[in-house]
Amino acid sequence: MSTPRAVVGPVPPGRDADAYDRLRRRILWSMPCGLYVLGTRAGEQRNLMTISWVTQVATEPKLVAVSVERAARSHALVAEGGIFAVSLLPRTQRPLVRLFAKPVTDAAVDDDGVGTMHGERVHTATTGAPVLDVASAFLDCEVRHAVALGSHTLFVGEVVDCDVIGQTDAGDRDGGAGDAEGPLRMEDTRMNYGG
Repeated sequence: MSTPRAVVGPVPPGRDADAYDRLRRRILWSMPCGLYVLGTRAGEQRNLMTISWVTQVATEPKLVAVSVERAARSHALVAEGGIFAVSLLPRTQRPLVRLFAKPVTDAAVDDDGVGTMHGERVHTATTGAPVLDVASAFLDCEVRHAVALGSHTLFVGEVVDCDVIGQTDAGDRDGGAGDAEGPLRMEDTRMNYGG
């Protein structure tokens, strides 16, 4: 039996706390949200983690923000290593988001940064962060800011490298994640996070 979730306030006066909490979560979950895999590294430690809170936050310089739960292994790696890479997944790779919902325990990456993590092929981005080979594109970032936000930290990284993966025709390299079906989104799964 699971423990009931505590209601996070504030709750408007006169509202039933449980009903309001369910409503608020439903509305927050309805906001469009992608699903990505965050690659992190500090020294020889690497991790890949499913993440949904990723967004571009500035154009000059090109900044991307990721919100990482403070208790997550990836949080410690980003905080220490100062880097992260975001693998954008095509919708056909839906099963991977569950695979990387827990820390990577099975990793074999050689000195050239090529190998596997949880059995999935990876390579190392410019910063040293791991990127999934099945990704349709990736963004490689160096942390410029870290903002504590209660349960999470918002890491803001400057994009120092990016590419579309698996494209054979240079004309297809439009940065649109390279897959005709588009990038994987939260609504494509039965997962929900946040709210």
